[in-house]
Amino acid sequence: MLEMRPDCEGCGCDLPAEAPGAFICSFECTFCAECADALDDLCPNCGGELMDRPTRSAALQEKYPASTERRHKG
Repeated sequence: MLEMRPDCEGCGCDLPAEAPGAFICSFECTFCAECADALDDLCPNCGGELMDRPTRSAALQEKYPASTERRHKG
C-alpha cells in the first residue's frame, strides 16, 4: 500500500491523497506536477522515473489513512 505522502518534496505544496496531480518514483518520493516537469520526470533522490500517483478514495482513506509526515525540506 502506498504511503500517499501529503506534500511535494520540491516546493512543499499540499498533495491530498484523493486529488490527482502527484508524481512518485518507485521509492515513493513525491512531487507535484510542476516540480516533476521541471525535473524532466526524473527523481532527484534516486534517478528513477516519476509517474502519476494513483488517488485514494475518501472511503478507503478512513480504513487506510494517508501519511501525515511532510517531506519538504525547504
